[in-house]
Parts: sequence; structure tokens; C-alpha cells
Amino acid sequence: MITVVVVFLLFLGLGMPVAFVVALAGASFFLSHPDLSPAIVVQRMLSPSQNFTMLAVPLFIFAGNLMNSTGITNRLIKFATVLTGHMYGSIAQLSCVLSTLMSGVSGSANADAAMSCRILGPEMTKRGYARGYSAAVNGFTALIVATIPPSMGLIIYGSVGEVSIGRLFVAGFVPGLLMMVLLMIVIRFTSKRRGYKPDRNKPASLKEIGRASIDGIWALLFPLILIAGLRFGLFTPSESGAFACVYAIIVGKFIFKELSLKVFIQTLKNSGRDIGVIMFLICVSGILGYGIVYDNVPQSLSFFLVGITTNPYLMLLIVGVLLVAVGLFIESTIVTLLMTPILLPVVTQLGVDPVQFGLIMMTVTTMGIMTPPVGIALFTTSTILECKPEETVKESLPFILAVLAVVAFCIFFQDAVLFLPNLVFGVQT
Repeated sequence: MITVVVVFLLFLGLGMPVAFVVALAGASFFLSHPDLSPAIVVQRMLSPSQNFTMLAVPLFIFAGNLMNSTGITNRLIKFATVLTGHMYGSIAQLSCVLSTLMSGVSGSANADAAMSCRILGPEMTKRGYARGYSAAVNGFTALIVATIPPSMGLIIYGSVGEVSIGRLFVAGFVPGLLMMVLLMIVIRFTSKRRGYKPDRNKPASLKEIGRASIDGIWALLFPLILIAGLRFGLFTPSESGAFACVYAIIVGKFIFKELSLKVFIQTLKNSGRDIGVIMFLICVSGILGYGIVYDNVPQSLSFFLVGITTNPYLMLLIVGVLLVAVGLFIESTIVTLLMTPILLPVVTQLGVDPVQFGLIMMTVTTMGIMTPPVGIALFTTSTILECKPEETVKESLPFILAVLAVVAFCIFFQDAVLFLPNLVFGVQT
């Protein structure tokens, strides 16, 4: 396994795309084990693509792109604007509420960060917001997508760790909404100090809110229908992805009437590109994942960590620090694919619920998209807003503290995290 680590760090340090780094590291494992058949490499690459639950990933990506193309996103923006117009840093607050609403549309924190920057960034700059601050706001509010369904990360974690995706989806609402509230508090105080004033003197009336919610009702209903369908067995997680696609097509074509053939074809092209990138990452991780299990890495790490402590809270803190460190260098999808089979057995043997751990893991690892040196969203938001990544990092500290507060909540308040999934699906025994 030492050879694999050396190859991984070497090519990662040289700036090679992470997917190819993982593929080469996996190949080096088989080269250092000549007793293993090379045919296993192909088998392990194909294996993740044969996972029925994993089918939800491309389907939800396609559904998210369809919703962005059919006017659902624009209606969510109007609804969020009505809710935040009276707050300090109103357009920054809009980014926070929009990310919460968009969780049911995009499912991807990277996609949400890029979209928020493109939509809200120019207006924030026009109003005098510091470019680094705007990039930090749009990047960190996108992390809400990691927990509120249908999160791509939770689907991947549930598939790899064999954890109920329905329970993960429902459990994600509490930490997701908590993150929204904490980030809005941070935005409120930082905006007031900087002089980013509200758009209006008083909150919107119930009539205005009602009118905006009716206009965006089809987008607001989507996550609720999704959870209801999973709870009552109307569809499996992968089938819910197919439902999401059909739902978006029907709403876009027959209700909003914005889905033309040209738009649909362009959406297919965009989705094909996005799906290709994600599925390639998933497939090549299967090679390295085989090596990790073959060399008993999960068992070795389990013995090591349990040797440090058997206190579940302390263990989660240690694992959280480990995930933060790994997330600095590796994309969150890869971290989820590689670390879930290693860490999940360690924490569950100490009594940590796998659903609780999934929310902790996804919140921590997704934060890596906004941390140097390889944070994808960090560089994306900085590029869109034409500022140096260093400026964005400098503005990020209060937002990092808010996200870490959510992680601490998930660690120390298990009952609160599991309240909704236990209420909807029953207590697991």
C-alpha cells in the first residue's frame, strides 16, 4: 500500500486531475501485486456502474439540469428575494436561501456555487460588495446542498456504505436548515459591519410571500414529494431519480412551457458531460477501493483508532479532523468513495449511527471544495468574480466556523439529527 500512497501523492502534487491520479494509484496496486489477475482491474471499474442504487446519481444530475433549464430556478430566485429583501446584506442572504431551495434542484455543491456566482455575483459587485466576500458567500452557502436532499454526496455515501438513502435524505433537513440559519447570522453581522444595507425597510407582507410561493410551488414541492415517495415505498432511490426527471419534464413542458426541443437537447449535452465526469471518478475509485480492502486497511485503521480511544464523541472529533485534512487535497466525491468503507466500520462499532456519521462526513468533506490548495469551488467562485483565491480564503473564516458549528451539532446531538428519520421511517433496531 506504500507504493499506492507514493504514486497518489506524487501525481497529485504534479497537478494531474484527481480522477487520473486515482486510476494510476489503483493500477500501481495491481502492478505491485503480480499474483492478482489484471482482469480484476476491469471488473472493479465496471462494478460501481452495475450498482442499481448508484443509478440515482446520473438521473438526479439530469433532473437538476432540466430544472435549471425550465424556469424553476428563476422562480426560486424570486421567492428567495421576497424573503430576504429586508435583511442586511440582502443579496448575500438571497444566496443562502436560494442554496437551501436549490438543494432539491442541483444536488451538487460545486454546481450550486458556480450557478450562484454567475447569477448573483455581478449584482453583488455592482452594489459594492467586496469580490472576495461575494465569492466566499456563494461558495459556502452552496455547502447546504451537501445535506438537504437529493444530495449527490449522500447518495454515494449510502450506496458505498449500504446505508438507507431515504433515512439520509430525511436526516439531512435538520443540519441543512441549521447551516442556513448560522450562515445567515454570519452574513447579517458581517454585512452590517461593512455597510451592505437591506433593499427594503420592512419584511415582505404575507400576501407578497404567498404570491411568490405560489409561483414557485412546483419547485418547493419537489423534495417533499421525493421524501413521501421513498417513505411509502412508491419508488426506490434510483427510481426517485427517474421520477425527478419526469417531474422536471412535465413541469417545464406543460406548466411553465419553457422546455423546447432545443433546450432539451442542450440539457442532454450538458448532463452527458457532467455525468461522464462523476461516473468516471466513481468507476476508477473501484480499483483503488479493491486494494484498500485487499490489504485490510479498514481493519488496520480500526485497530489504530480504537487504540487511541473508545469514546464515540472523541472518535468522531478525530475522524472529523482527519476528513478535514484529507479534504484539503482530495475532491469530496473521491473522499466519500474511498473513506466510507474505511471509517464507517470504525465508528459504527462504537455505537455511532451510520446516518449520523453520513451527515458529519458529507458536511466536512464538502467543505473541502472551499479550502486550498485544491478546492474546486474556491477557484471556480474566485475566477467568476475575478478575484484572487487568497482574497476568498481571507473572507472565509467566519463561514468556516459556522460550518464547523453544524458538524459539532451533528456529533453531540445524535437524537436531534435522527429525530426526523426515526419519525418518518421508525427507529432502527
